[in-house]
Amino acid sequence: MKVPPRPEAGDRTFFRSVLPEDARVGVRPLFGNDAAFVNGNVFAGLFGERLFLRLSDPDQEELLKEEGASRFSPMEGRPMRGYVMVPKAWRADPQKARVWVARSLAWAAGLPPKAAKKR
Repeated sequence: MKVPPRPEAGDRTFFRSVLPEDARVGVRPLFGNDAAFVNGNVFAGLFGERLFLRLSDPDQEELLKEEGASRFSPMEGRPMRGYVMVPKAWRADPQKARVWVARSLAWAAGLPPKAAKKR
């Protein structure tokens, strides 16, 4: 199995800068990167330098029309249903990323909460 790409410090800074200030949002590791959760559900994350979002079906289709957007596939050929990688160019337009991250949070906040894993 391939090792997932790792984010640089600047990637993490960008990621944190586009997350909404919302008490429901928590950040923790996922795939060796950072991910944002609401009610136990991932709604946004880093995969190396790239940002991925969990979106409704209509929002996925809308975002996939943007040049540089693609399905999120942490393992080649195995896309994660419901997740889209935002265009790399959005690093230069963090406000655009913030709008989509907020849409992702709104969608995921409406999903049933994930039960905490027993340890």
